[in-house]
Amino acid sequence: MGFDIELLLLGLTPVFLLAVAWEIRYWARQGRGDVYDWRDSLCNAALGLLHQGADKLAWFLVIPLYAWVYQYRLFHFELSWPAFFALFIVQDLLYYGFHRASHRVRWLWAAHSVHHSSTRMNFTTAFRQSLMYPVAGMWAFWLPLAWLGFPPQAIVGIVLVNLAYQFYIHTQAIPHLGAFEKLFNTPSIHRVHHAKNPRYLDRNFAGVLVVWDKLFGSFVAEDPAEPCDYGTVKPVTSFNPLVVSLTEWLDMARETSRARSWRKRLLLLFGTPEEAEKIATAQSPTLDSLSAGKP
Repeated sequence: MGFDIELLLLGLTPVFLLAVAWEIRYWARQGRGDVYDWRDSLCNAALGLLHQGADKLAWFLVIPLYAWVYQYRLFHFELSWPAFFALFIVQDLLYYGFHRASHRVRWLWAAHSVHHSSTRMNFTTAFRQSLMYPVAGMWAFWLPLAWLGFPPQAIVGIVLVNLAYQFYIHTQAIPHLGAFEKLFNTPSIHRVHHAKNPRYLDRNFAGVLVVWDKLFGSFVAEDPAEPCDYGTVKPVTSFNPLVVSLTEWLDMARETSRARSWRKRLLLLFGTPEEAEKIATAQSPTLDSLSAGKP
């Protein structure tokens, strides 16, 4: 089954590119040249390639760890469609936990913020991923799947399927999808997630199933009266993929090195982004102190 999944994802690559071409044509006919920017799209593509390289290396290193954990599994699941369905449900729940933590733990946000840093929302935004996810520890969230008894290769396969589905929710061209949104994540739901409007901020963490957001109180519906304002609260204005990838990590390292207590260092690394911003602002020299020659 894992082999079939890998072939399916490989086959979807030209479909993704066709979707991008369709969307560009759609917005051109609508007279909306602002949805795409060639610099942004090229940056997204480069970030996607860097992410793929880092991801392949991470899987090479992590699968043996999954295999070691798998030796101590609680159950044994044969590779069958019922087991695959169970794996899909559990992994999607774990993805929700990873995604929510990525907005509330700065160490994880340093990687995930790359995906949110574009001020545009189109299919190429789905390619905008961080090469630092392995450093942040995304792989650790799937370890319980091996412990439960799912084979490592099947875990890799279901993670890729989940991410493949999410390509299609990165668009402004598809409106509300009615009853479908009671169960599944959709473009409308995910547009809210990418918005920095105060009422939309840190909401809608779903991967495939939106039921987790509704169950755990993080769901907010898109309001036509309040258009989504895309991007991060702390803007990243560069189109250089390496700058985009490393900006938050460099900020975190610089701010942590300036901290004068271990408590502040830990909060700068593992506190919420808001806590880290508050500490960083407080420890930065003010204009008055600089003009007075004070540290």
